[in-house]
Amino acid sequence: MSGQRKDPYRNFRFRIEVEGIQQAGFSEVSGYDASVSVIEYREGNQVTTARKLPGLSKYSNITLKWGVTDSMDMYNWMNDSLKGKFIRKTVTIVAMDEEGNDKATWQVIEAWPVKYTAPNFNGTGNEVAIELMELAHEGMVRTK
Repeated sequence: MSGQRKDPYRNFRFRIEVEGIQQAGFSEVSGYDASVSVIEYREGNQVTTARKLPGLSKYSNITLKWGVTDSMDMYNWMNDSLKGKFIRKTVTIVAMDEEGNDKATWQVIEAWPVKYTAPNFNGTGNEVAIELMELAHEGMVRTK
């Protein structure tokens, strides 16, 4: 066999780019999926099986998690939303290979923050303080 083996990319080698925001690394991104609703339709004189028609396209909210640093960029973006100033941004999710090369890319279109969770603190804890943000958006495209 002359073809070179292609292993899947690891889920721990990634980076997130948020348009106009300089943020240190993110520890987790989840929830990016797309689906099309199904509309079932049947006329009274048809057989008992309903026809299925395509409905609206839907995109789940995306959740980003990162360790707390002195950067306020992500929080300030959420704070703008809380004040009624909804600033939409492109968010890019990049999967990398073992050498750190970009291999797969998804763009999340017209994203804006809808939820922010501050870290929990525990005097006897032994973990990194984590911030969490949930983003609503209007679409997702795999570009690479």
